[in-house]
Amino acid sequence: VHCGRYVNGHAKKHYEDAQIPMTNHKKTEKQEKVQHTVCMDCSSYSTYCYRCDDFVVNDTKLGLVQKVREHLQNLENSAFTSDRHRKRKLLENSSLNSKLLKVNGSTIALCATGLRNLGNTCFMNAILQSLSNIQQFCCYFKELPAVELRNGKTAGRRTYHTRSQGDNNVSLVEEFRKTLCALWQGSQTAFSPESLFYVVWKIMPNFRGYQQQDAHEFMRYLLDHLHLELQGGFNGVSRSVILQENSGLSASNKCCINGASTVVTAIFGGILQNEVNCLICGTESRKFDPFLDLSLDIPSQFRNKRTKNQENGPMCTLRDCLRSFTDLEELDETELYMCHKCKKKQKSTKKFWIQKLPKVLCLHLKRFHWTAYLRNKVDTYVEFPLRGLDMKCYLLEPENSGPESCLYDLAAVVVHHGSGVGSGHYTAYATHEGRWFHFNDSTVTLTDEETVVKAKAYILFYVERQAKSGSDKL
Repeated sequence: VHCGRYVNGHAKKHYEDAQIPMTNHKKTEKQEKVQHTVCMDCSSYSTYCYRCDDFVVNDTKLGLVQKVREHLQNLENSAFTSDRHRKRKLLENSSLNSKLLKVNGSTIALCATGLRNLGNTCFMNAILQSLSNIQQFCCYFKELPAVELRNGKTAGRRTYHTRSQGDNNVSLVEEFRKTLCALWQGSQTAFSPESLFYVVWKIMPNFRGYQQQDAHEFMRYLLDHLHLELQGGFNGVSRSVILQENSGLSASNKCCINGASTVVTAIFGGILQNEVNCLICGTESRKFDPFLDLSLDIPSQFRNKRTKNQENGPMCTLRDCLRSFTDLEELDETELYMCHKCKKKQKSTKKFWIQKLPKVLCLHLKRFHWTAYLRNKVDTYVEFPLRGLDMKCYLLEPENSGPESCLYDLAAVVVHHGSGVGSGHYTAYATHEGRWFHFNDSTVTLTDEETVVKAKAYILFYVERQAKSGSDKL
């Protein structure tokens, strides 16, 4: 009945209730067969199986799934045609009303736009919505001129890519720019990122097809490819010149990764110092590594704690994850350090320091772990602050940083709903002009801080605080 697989949870409740009678009766040979409970989306007619935690592409021997589809289609095209015109008008009015909010007694327009799911593309939608709400990053792309990829009669026009065009006619930066421009215009309830997804298929072969993908992996590929493309020329003008003119980022704020700096490294780029000490001779080795995000383990002692209200030991916090990342660690036998003084592999310790903090701190919580044959999800709730995340204690030289330069406020959160990395559903929470929104593909709803802090975060985007007095600290 199209009542929600994960976020609303109603259809999933039907599945859970259907399992109870099976446990109250003695199993017969017929009951021992695997029972697959499915639900169908009444808009797209896609079918989902809860036991398999995946979409259903096959049918029963009697073709029951197709019969249900045909029945729904007949209902839609039958005697309800006249009534459908009335409903369509009501929907149009409701969509307009949903774009209006009452704030302090006055009605204002809701400019947020959703992203249509093109077939398990929620991983992409959640990342795009999060990045669109990082103002400095988003504004840079929106202010870029359109890419001119053609000559002759079409020279000077914006190029809108189709599947029939060749590899030379795709630009990730251009399609990313057009998508960001569409998201906050307020002229439509949902935007279809087909052109961007086509370019993703072209330049990122790992994401071809319509299977579910990992949102963090997609974000890294997206940022890396944007960085590489931005390093080239832009309509005859160096992108580094545009970076300085449009974004106002000084050279001291840039962190170079794989060549010249771009807006990607200027905003997301930080530097880690990796210290390795030989336990035999005491030789110390230091290495500086640039990063665009930090991947944090959820400490093992918290991995059985699933919900915020569960009273099962102490609450896992973001500070616990950061401390686990930066604490001194003794490397195991499989990671022996090649000591140049001892001339052989020795036992050693490792410690990370943050040498330079980025303007936008992206924290990835490692919720998926490989076992012998499976990749399991760590469903632990991790408490995180909405504002005032203090990173000073993780800095290599904290005395050289200002009082406000180490404080970060949350801009966006990506959440994974479901049990496996190859299935489930991604949504995002993000703040825009002081209000929090929940982005669930084509649906955008206004939410509150209390709802955001209860989310089981997968990726957190924190923005450096700009010389404002902060009261709350992590």
